[in-house]
Amino acid sequence: MSDGQEWLEVESVDLEAQGVAHRVDGAGAGKVVFIEGALPGERVQCSVSRKKNNWEQGQLSALARESSQRVRPSCPHFGLHATACGGCKMQHLHPAAQVAVKQRVLEDNLQHLAKVRSALMLRPIEGPAWGYRWRARLSVRHVAKKGVVLVGFHERKSRYVADMTVCPVLPPEVSALLPRLRELIGAMEQRDRLPQIELAVGDGVTALVLRHLQPLSAADGGRLRAFGAAHGVQWWLQPQGPDSVHLLDEGGPPLDYALPEFGLRMPFKPTDFTQVNPYINRVLVGRALTLLDPQPAERVIDWFCGLGNFTLPLATRACQVLGIEGSPTLVQRARDNAAAAGLGAKTRFEARNLFEIGLADVQAAGDAERWLVDPPREGAFALAKALADWQSAGQGAGPGAEGAGWQPPRRIVYVSCNPATLARDAGLLVHQAGYRCSAAGVVNMFPHTAHVESLAVFDREAD
Repeated sequence: MSDGQEWLEVESVDLEAQGVAHRVDGAGAGKVVFIEGALPGERVQCSVSRKKNNWEQGQLSALARESSQRVRPSCPHFGLHATACGGCKMQHLHPAAQVAVKQRVLEDNLQHLAKVRSALMLRPIEGPAWGYRWRARLSVRHVAKKGVVLVGFHERKSRYVADMTVCPVLPPEVSALLPRLRELIGAMEQRDRLPQIELAVGDGVTALVLRHLQPLSAADGGRLRAFGAAHGVQWWLQPQGPDSVHLLDEGGPPLDYALPEFGLRMPFKPTDFTQVNPYINRVLVGRALTLLDPQPAERVIDWFCGLGNFTLPLATRACQVLGIEGSPTLVQRARDNAAAAGLGAKTRFEARNLFEIGLADVQAAGDAERWLVDPPREGAFALAKALADWQSAGQGAGPGAEGAGWQPPRRIVYVSCNPATLARDAGLLVHQAGYRCSAAGVVNMFPHTAHVESLAVFDREAD
């Protein structure tokens, strides 16, 4: 430690995978200490790097009692040193314990931020701990002074690219390409103008999107083609924004993924949003539909529908599904996917700004017995507030008014990638909109990271 050698008892870990302890000796007794690398149940010393009036932050420096859940990290680039890869934060914690930590984070957010307690905690959705990451954005940097090219994630708390040669969370065949990608970029004429490679793996295709700030030379195009042929990679080019992405050479197999339980294949572009973890996504879609329980005669609305990851499976169960998304381009892509799957007659898609809608907009979408809500990290505050507004206005508009007779959904399944915004929206739904939280559970979409995905079920209380 920078100011003494006090031993600390680690009580828990926070959302950033830091051990949490309290000082018990000296003038700072009772102060919270956040310790990188420490685990619950351990007795540790730490080297303090930041001090505030109510808390301190530091790194594990000595370990007197080790947690039974501590494991040896599988990645040689994981660690506390400054040049370690910052992609993972929990490799030193057993995967099962990681899930328990994330479940505690979900429960704490619901209880402390929203004063909401789920009637049932669902069994966590888990999958492979390694080789799961089928989507990734790899930074590229040519370090001229050292004569090397780096390809990988950023270093811990840094804008610099980590010096990586393997990455166990990527598919093994992609991890093995990292040294070869370094060699490829190093041989290219435009190596100083190639800042990023985006990875998107489909069921039968590995796509790499090369971001280039200047037009590629014919020689560099030839290098990419030779690399693709040698390693079974499909190259895409991105000269500007995401909409500029295009295949280096037309043809080849399509980029898609399967939802076999529903007999569906979902085409996508490598810059489209799709779930990072295909194994978990398949289970998540099935679990969400089981919890939503759409009936053959019912209408469902899928808010934040994206490419139709939930919309199309819902259309195999419900009478009609309305998918709503903010981007007109995504809406058209979802519409095309539905048509290709033979579900065009059972689906409809609309483009709306889902962060600025109000009660009138929600009513205009029409009655639906059930909602599926899958927002980005910002959450679905506008939707929750619209339902709360309906409740506070005396449950609907007066006779003859627009929206008269409209009824809110009886059940909502909310898929979340941010437990804080889920808690915020849950507070509105439970305390102001007339719902109860029937079930909630975590989804371990990103093993070894502190990222918490979850889903919750809200049922409308009987009037």
